Amino acid sequence: MAKSYQQIQKQIEQLQRQADALRDSEINGVVDRIKVAIAHYGLTAAHLGLDSASSKATRKKSSKSSAQFSDGAGNVWSGRGPRPRWLRDALAAGRSIDEFRAGSSTKSKLASAIDKLEAAKPAVKATVKKAKRAPSKVHYSDGAGNSWTGRGPKPRWLKAQLDSGKSLQNFAKQV
Repeated sequence: MAKSYQQIQKQIEQLQRQADALRDSEINGVVDRIKVAIAHYGLTAAHLGLDSASSKATRKKSSKSSAQFSDGAGNVWSGRGPRPRWLRDALAAGRSIDEFRAGSSTKSKLASAIDKLEAAKPAVKATVKKAKRAPSKVHYSDGAGNSWTGRGPKPRWLKAQLDSGKSLQNFAKQV
């Protein structure tokens, strides 16, 4: 026969109570097993990640702020993103990435030898010369303090003079 709405609701409540009781007994069993494991291994709240909220905030801050790799000359790299040129060059020269790890005081024999060689060499500044352009052979000037080297777009003062009928030769001065 057809059950009424109330009968079905009572049945749902009864099943929900049974489900809650089963869940509670399962939770008690799991908690008991966890307590045994904690006692057996001597685990602390820190091991389980159950520290106070303030220490979680501290962990988040410290993991973001510190550089993981440094060369001691001011170059740092967080370990995220592509490796910077200074680190790629050092690795290509045979150094180990572990030498640059923050907090690592161990250096390979090769790195120590390189450091000794660099210390023995007299300090020579490596100058990178920028390619210089040849100076302009002609300068254009109007006698009122405006000038143009002939490179780049024509300045406004020169355009106005050319529009008024003067030629570029009127302003040219050989250098």
